[in-house]
Amino acid sequence: TAFAPTLHSTAISNTRLYAEQQGTIDTSFMWGAGLNFGKGEFKFYRNLQDFLKPFPDQDRQAFPEVFTLPCGTYEVQLDKPLGIVFEEVEVGKGLFVQDLVEGGNAEQEGQVQKGDLLVGITAVKIVGAKYERRLIPCRNFDFDTMVGAVSSNEPKWGCEDVVLMFERPDEADSAQVDQFMAFFEPPVDSPWRMQQ
Repeated sequence: TAFAPTLHSTAISNTRLYAEQQGTIDTSFMWGAGLNFGKGEFKFYRNLQDFLKPFPDQDRQAFPEVFTLPCGTYEVQLDKPLGIVFEEVEVGKGLFVQDLVEGGNAEQEGQVQKGDLLVGITAVKIVGAKYERRLIPCRNFDFDTMVGAVSSNEPKWGCEDVVLMFERPDEADSAQVDQFMAFFEPPVDSPWRMQQ
């Protein structure tokens, strides 16, 4: 089962205009709903740079904080099994790296360290015969929800890896990271907010 928790260039330029007028970027056009679910340039998250390609230079100049990871935050792409032992920060309130499996994928990749906080993860959502893979904020996930997200990244959905975003506590400003991750929050009416 998948994880449960057509873009036109005018949509992006309208977003830029909205951003200039309001001081924020409206990301609702990035989230397919109804007949548009599973369509468009934002339907499959591979990595941050690839995901942000459709945005014009005007948005990049006006909102550089959206197009660059905050200090102390990093993204990794790992094959399964990840080779990470996660533990809940508090019951049902976020996850941190408790340990790395010796010789595992995370240890071999080299960036993930004990104590790093999981703040984003890719997951696949299926609606009818369509699917999307998104990076979703997960600072408040419990262990089972994280496992469901990891498990949804299956080859049958075109997933060759799992993308995880981490915050290194001694280097990152959590408020800045949360502000950055808000860009990836699905809108209230998104199928990503509905249980199946």
